[in-house]
Amino acid sequence: MARRFVSIWFRYLVTDWFALRQPEFANTAFVIRAPSHGRMVVTAANALAEEQGIHPGMVLADARAIIPALQVLDDKPELVDKLLKRIAEWCIRFTPFAAIDLPDGIILDVTGCTHLWGGDQPFLSDIVKRLKARGYHVRAAIADTIGTAWAVARFGDSFIIPPDQQSEALLPLPPVALRLEADTIERLNKLGLRQIKDFIGMPHSALRRRFGNLIETRLNQALGLEEEIFQPVLPIEPYQERLPCLEPIVTATGIEIALGRLLDALCKRLQKEQKGLRTAFFKCYRIDGKIEQVHIGTNRASYNVKHLFKLFETKLPTIEPDLGIELFVLEAPKVEDHAPLQQKLFETMWGLDNVHLSELIDRLEGKVGQNSILRYLPDEHYWPERSVKRALSLDEQKSIEWKLDRPRPIQLLATPENIEVTAPVPDYPPMNFRYKGKLHKIKKADGPERIEQEWWIQDGQHRDYYSVEDEEGCRYWLFRLGHYDEDYKWFIHGFFA
Repeated sequence: MARRFVSIWFRYLVTDWFALRQPEFANTAFVIRAPSHGRMVVTAANALAEEQGIHPGMVLADARAIIPALQVLDDKPELVDKLLKRIAEWCIRFTPFAAIDLPDGIILDVTGCTHLWGGDQPFLSDIVKRLKARGYHVRAAIADTIGTAWAVARFGDSFIIPPDQQSEALLPLPPVALRLEADTIERLNKLGLRQIKDFIGMPHSALRRRFGNLIETRLNQALGLEEEIFQPVLPIEPYQERLPCLEPIVTATGIEIALGRLLDALCKRLQKEQKGLRTAFFKCYRIDGKIEQVHIGTNRASYNVKHLFKLFETKLPTIEPDLGIELFVLEAPKVEDHAPLQQKLFETMWGLDNVHLSELIDRLEGKVGQNSILRYLPDEHYWPERSVKRALSLDEQKSIEWKLDRPRPIQLLATPENIEVTAPVPDYPPMNFRYKGKLHKIKKADGPERIEQEWWIQDGQHRDYYSVEDEEGCRYWLFRLGHYDEDYKWFIHGFFA
């Protein structure tokens, strides 16, 4: 497929921006000024000022001599970069490939996009119409190369260049349309080469000797003989699906239909490549320029359309379409290999390998919050609070076996809590203890189980653990820190079932 590019030229970018924020200047000649070499210079002029002879680079005093009532505003550093970046991000609704073209333009790679609008003409007209409605003076052109689109947008009369006709479109244009340096343009004009057709047929070696390498590069780029670097303003996700809308979508049913189509297209591609998504973002571009989005995450790579739709379904009510959504985008920034597990003929797969289990966890987390359901594995540490670690995924395997030779409480406190005990006896559990203001009388006990600290982590006292049961039948896990002949303390560390 031949590539197609759109160049958008904002002839009065900065002054349009100021006029939008200060409507009183809309029908007044005004300029933007900035200091340069000890004097004030005009950096931008609006259309009314330009019609009366004011142009960028002019000394402000000379401009005021031409228009005594000229309004003057101070320039804002870095305004152009920020403004073009914002407009380029807005243009994502037309194509995922939008780049800044300093100092006053945007470049769009629209390959394979224009048919969604019915062709090049409706596509280009829609872009221009929307930008003009936002208050900007714009000209735009579409061609096979960035160089030709740029030249025609600024100096051409016909803004839609058919495929493979960039040479014919460039012939009547001035040399400045090739984005050449000022001194090169001046030399070309002095030699009477005032149109591209005057020198496009010359040997490139002669052009290089007389005007440098840039003129050859620009000609080759404009004619499609040399590729031009294109850097999108936003990185493109390798797994992305887009769905533009001919009419703005404002209903929940319409949003669900759009999501279903995008999921179906993306999951078919993932399945074909034996991959599955782990995270996905559903973005809705509204007419007013705002973006509504929701995202999901899975515990295991998946391309199950029904399952992924259910995860999104609980979050769709948070999307506010307002006046309407004109573009839907589904992105999968995190994708992993996903080959279907081989099923055994006479056995049912249970446990962590069961796909239904991971999907159940995904749905529960979608309702109660991400990372609210955790999995733990045994770790090589002695102290109980260090003897487990959080698993990174459902597929992570344990490096050591669980220790099942001694009883462990079903609920373990993250940090042991201090308790008060009475009638302690050396190497025996206490007769009773007080925890959170309540006195517990111990009827049964088992222990002690001594657990030492790891000397390579920290030096300290050992613990003597006891499993105890109070008169109400509740069971607790207590320990004494240190020997009786030392400054020992008692703690509660867990609760048995």
